[in-house]
Amino acid sequence: MLNLHSSGFACYSNIFYMAGRTIVTLPGDGIGKVVMKEALRVLDAAGFEADYLHGDIGWEFWCREGNPLPQRTIELIRTYKTALFGAITSKPNEEANAELDGRLHEKGFIYSSPIVGLRQKFDLDICVRPCKSYTGNPLNFIRRGKGGTIEEPPVDVVIFRQNTECLYSGVEWTNPPDDVYHAFMTHRKFVENFGKVPVEELSISTRIFTRKATTRILMAAFEHAKKYGYPSVTLCEKPNVIRETSGLMWKLAKEIQKNSFPEIKLVNTNIDAQMMWLTKNPEDYGVIVAGNMFGDIVSDAFAGLIGGLGFACSGQFSSDGVAVFEPTHGSAPKYAGYEIPIVNPIAMIESACMMLDYIGEKNLSEKIRAAIAAVILEGKVRTYDMMKMTGSPDVIEKGAASTVQLTDAIISRLN
Repeated sequence: MLNLHSSGFACYSNIFYMAGRTIVTLPGDGIGKVVMKEALRVLDAAGFEADYLHGDIGWEFWCREGNPLPQRTIELIRTYKTALFGAITSKPNEEANAELDGRLHEKGFIYSSPIVGLRQKFDLDICVRPCKSYTGNPLNFIRRGKGGTIEEPPVDVVIFRQNTECLYSGVEWTNPPDDVYHAFMTHRKFVENFGKVPVEELSISTRIFTRKATTRILMAAFEHAKKYGYPSVTLCEKPNVIRETSGLMWKLAKEIQKNSFPEIKLVNTNIDAQMMWLTKNPEDYGVIVAGNMFGDIVSDAFAGLIGGLGFACSGQFSSDGVAVFEPTHGSAPKYAGYEIPIVNPIAMIESACMMLDYIGEKNLSEKIRAAIAAVILEGKVRTYDMMKMTGSPDVIEKGAASTVQLTDAIISRLN
């Protein structure tokens, strides 16, 4: 059964966690290692008790082993079900192959994103990305109102992103084999537009939606809206052009709304128009649901309205109790080697709060969120992004707080 928490995201509560719980930590690459350390400090200061087991994941394991997601890490997650994830580095094929250990060359190793691999391995098909602005954050979205006034509309949006299908499923080819090419040649539009293109010049990606997974993400969004009194669910796709896949999602959304949630209005927006409207009236949106790629896009766009990826958290859930929580920022390797870390740890700490809600520690998550809110409102301790500086080693000298100092400020509010 889908259980929904007032913190603004969905989770599965079919597993009850007792004392002695174990959390798998996956720091990954770059700043993932930096922000993971700070999140664990906050959890400890808040009184959360758990055993943490480190899981190997990321670029160094690709380079050394030819596998950025080792089987031993998969087994850890399969056993303990709940994981905190930092960030990973991904590079194009040529660069990935160049950095692979020489003894592994010509052995058929092909790099693929380990976080995408986790989603597919454990069927983490429901991704939830809350985007809520903090009062006092200097990075909050503002707009010009009537008479030249400046308005700062509150943003409180929850994006439900289908997490395992669409273009991210990895079903693609360059110079497609004969059977694939001939299959595409059975489609009239392929013949008309690409039939004369030499096969060796073709790269093809497939956008795959299934009825089951699409229904699950739609149901999760509608249930959340019903639970928390949202008057509408907005489907953000492109069914007027991508008629089969986006069209399937729109068709199912209408059926679900009509049969199970008639009291909730269903709104249809195209992804391109949504990118315009979210900066005109972001306060009008509450629950948004989309496929994998458009969900990724629209959640990053809303994250920009609340301060950027330094504030963007997420949770990913399977139907059988596996959950992975992560900030949506990347590994930012250029910042990882700084003697004094400068990155904003809030997205990672917020992801840890989502984990706390998931395992029934809502009092602790609310305590941590209140501490974050107090520090932001006070405005005395701000990392370089909140001071609108360009990231560089000298931002500390210019008055920005370090990663550790911002974490210390949050911990001081907890105490």
